[in-house]
Amino acid sequence: MRYLHELVDHAAAKDGARAALVLERETVTYAELRAALLETAAGFSSRGVRAGDRVALVHRNSPHFIVAYLALSRLGAVAVPINFMITKPDELAYMLNDCRVVGAVSQREFLKSLRAAALKTPSLKTIWVSDFSSEECGPNEESFAHLRTQGEPPAISRHEDDTVAILYTSGTTGSPKGVMLTHRNLLSNCESAIARLGLSEKDVPLCLLPMFHAFAWVGNVLIALRLGTKLVIAPAVIPAAPWLKQMARHGVTFFSAVPQIYGVLAKEAAGLKRILLRHWYFRKVRGAVSGAAPLNPAIQKAFEENLKVPLLEGYGLTEVSLLATINTFEQRKSGSVGLPIGGVRVKIVDEREREVSIGEEGEICVMSSGVMKGYHDCPQATREAFTADGWFKSGDIGTLDDEGFLYLRDRKKDMIIIKGLKVFPAQLEAALLEHPAVQEAAIIGVPDEVGDEKIKAFVVLRSGATADKAALKTFCRERFDSYKRPRDIEIVDSLPKNALQKVLKRALRERKP
Repeated sequence: MRYLHELVDHAAAKDGARAALVLERETVTYAELRAALLETAAGFSSRGVRAGDRVALVHRNSPHFIVAYLALSRLGAVAVPINFMITKPDELAYMLNDCRVVGAVSQREFLKSLRAAALKTPSLKTIWVSDFSSEECGPNEESFAHLRTQGEPPAISRHEDDTVAILYTSGTTGSPKGVMLTHRNLLSNCESAIARLGLSEKDVPLCLLPMFHAFAWVGNVLIALRLGTKLVIAPAVIPAAPWLKQMARHGVTFFSAVPQIYGVLAKEAAGLKRILLRHWYFRKVRGAVSGAAPLNPAIQKAFEENLKVPLLEGYGLTEVSLLATINTFEQRKSGSVGLPIGGVRVKIVDEREREVSIGEEGEICVMSSGVMKGYHDCPQATREAFTADGWFKSGDIGTLDDEGFLYLRDRKKDMIIIKGLKVFPAQLEAALLEHPAVQEAAIIGVPDEVGDEKIKAFVVLRSGATADKAALKTFCRERFDSYKRPRDIEIVDSLPKNALQKVLKRALRERKP
């Protein structure tokens, strides 16, 4: 298979009556999924969407998300999955304009922000709404269900190295950059992940993390479609009761999440809850995978002891289509993020891009067919992301041992991970400096008790200013999405700096509360 949508073609031809997607009480078979893809692709085409056009997906996990994504693939168009937690219209508009989207697929709860962003996006002509009837749609909107058109979509010429998706991530400056991923990128990573984890058509994955994230899209959705198995879909992480019940009802065998979720599960697994989690909800789970942020060894140990499920930590980035390394059931080392998966090479380099010795710290670099095509319309950033000999530079610091296991040591970039989502301090610091009382600001991530991070701000006030923590928190609430807001603000006399007047964030992290 060379193209994403062919995963469904293959599975439908093999067993069209088999369940493909399950969301609450709704089940979609592979034959029904293929028909939906064809009809939706034909509908997009009849509305003027052509090969190479970009369509944003601002939507929770659902069959609609998958249908839209793969219908665009069939047309040779490009899906642009966007973090639905971003509610500031200006930030949405930046991404929509950057890749010049012609349309968007969304749902009721995100329309207010999307409509406001659309007013600032000249290229965006139509918003397709999955939970609106035709009567509820406003100007330039259409019900997603009405989009489906009987008939075959047009035949097009395509190549496996065509861009199929643009996923927005950020650099050290916090400016969003569109990571261009191809059919080859995503499918090769999917195949290698399946082989490394020993998954089969007997497995049943749960898609708990949001599909706009590569971790969920490749690690759950594409893997399930490639295996032709059933994918259990959770529309949201909170509340947990609905997806836990779905796990039990459908016999989920493969679970993946971010460390924060494992921290909560490990903490909750006590007394009667432990019996229920271990012997009912997780009774058929044979393995769990953690990624998107470092996993605290104490959380890993508690989860494995309480639920009797091996928890494997891996490492990857959006720019490598998800996975670079992972521990396996047979080969795992405590504190390590595992060995490179098939087709992936990893090396550690110094500041001059020279490979370092075993055990020596340096920047983690990756070479594989999963490495991105580049950053959309950012040729300089793309050049800077690769070594002179073509290796992708992760921006993370690590070491390799004599058996090839990778260990993460630090983040070269100052990003903070909140429930698997990236938050960049520079963006928040710049906004804080807009407050008339703020002279200087520094943002760091502080580990919390469940293995996630919380944001802390250090603020130096201007001479004579009298702003307090409450006022600064109100200021942040008005400007930041909830997951980006500092949970703690400390007003200090000065910030520690080096000779070049760069703030020493490591010194801030080492400060005692």
